[in-house]
Amino acid sequence: MPPPLAAVLPGGGRVLSIQSHTVSGYVGNKCAVFPLQLHGFDVDPINSVQFSNHTGYPTFKGDVLNGDQLWTLIEGLEENDLLQYTHLVTGYIGSLSFLDTVLRVIEKVRTSNPKLIYVCDPVMGDNGALYVKPELVPVYREKVVPQANILTPNQFEAEQLVQFSIASEKDAFRACEVLHSRGPQRVVITSVHLNGEILIIGSQAAHGKFKALQFRIVVPKLPHSFTGTGDLMTALILACANENPDDLARATELAVASLQAVIQRTIADYALAGIPSGTKRGQLELRLIQSKDDLIAPTVKLHAETIPSKVDS
Repeated sequence: MPPPLAAVLPGGGRVLSIQSHTVSGYVGNKCAVFPLQLHGFDVDPINSVQFSNHTGYPTFKGDVLNGDQLWTLIEGLEENDLLQYTHLVTGYIGSLSFLDTVLRVIEKVRTSNPKLIYVCDPVMGDNGALYVKPELVPVYREKVVPQANILTPNQFEAEQLVQFSIASEKDAFRACEVLHSRGPQRVVITSVHLNGEILIIGSQAAHGKFKALQFRIVVPKLPHSFTGTGDLMTALILACANENPDDLARATELAVASLQAVIQRTIADYALAGIPSGTKRGQLELRLIQSKDDLIAPTVKLHAETIPSKVDS
């Protein structure tokens, strides 16, 4: 039998990306694959849903993959010795059977590579409301989170996972510590709204050669609405953390810099075209392809501020 594909091809790692997909626009895998490829990864996407467009539009059409369909794809990969992945990333998942099967996928891929890095974006909701079925929440909390190496919830999702409100910066860091205790060594809460500011809260637990680290980044609050920024942020954290494995703060600075550049280009391009942010659909599609250079080598303008850490491995 020939050696595994990953063993004979030069270049970066291989990512299995299980997320949503839209024919038009940029969310889910449409946000993740291109930036990861720019950072040198081979990316194999599995689409948890396939929709015409994201759900922020007045209507959408498409299909939701179930757990059996996911497992069939994994079996096909395994039969051809193609489950040789360095990273696994998951985003939006639309059904309980699919999420249960994702747990089987993690176990299966880790049999091929025990050093697999699993990056979990526990996409459940935002702004105080769930947009998945409630029965998915305890599965994320009790079964999925313990499998993750890197976790990237937003504020609402972090609150669902730790089961307390994040009403202060202290609460946010306490949430990170609780999540560390359940498994993930690196946690980035990607948007914490406090006192009119948006904070990115990051925490790296002490493990192996990694020192405990906690930090915050203050990002500007803009009067615009975007879809896909969380998916893009998770992909960028994966890429930047791979390039800065000992320094989650630096990795997050770079990810934020790329994301902010994409957002600013999106705002500028739509303004130039005379399309206001307050259109009926209320969303501006990210100008991802046009931001290629910033996805590879961004200019860091928003710096991480480290704080004394109480994270204990």
